[in-house]
Amino acid sequence: MNITFDELRDIKHRLPAGSIKRIADELNLDEQVVRNYFGAHHLENSGNHIQPGPHGGIVHIEDESILKLAMQILQESSSN
Repeated sequence: MNITFDELRDIKHRLPAGSIKRIADELNLDEQVVRNYFGAHHLENSGNHIQPGPHGGIVHIEDESILKLAMQILQESSSN
């Protein structure tokens, strides 16, 4: 899947408080891995690949499990 870096950061910023921990716990990951996935400090250590381009570049996501769970959390929070 490809997404712009700006879109990826927007998803992270829309997540309710505690979502990073929830994602990490549900997927049995370290919280820093989840932060890096969304481009916190070490996108290069996230398993995602970024190419220069508009809107912060294009991020190629190989493992969509974190993104899918984040989208699920956003959907849950919008229906409450």
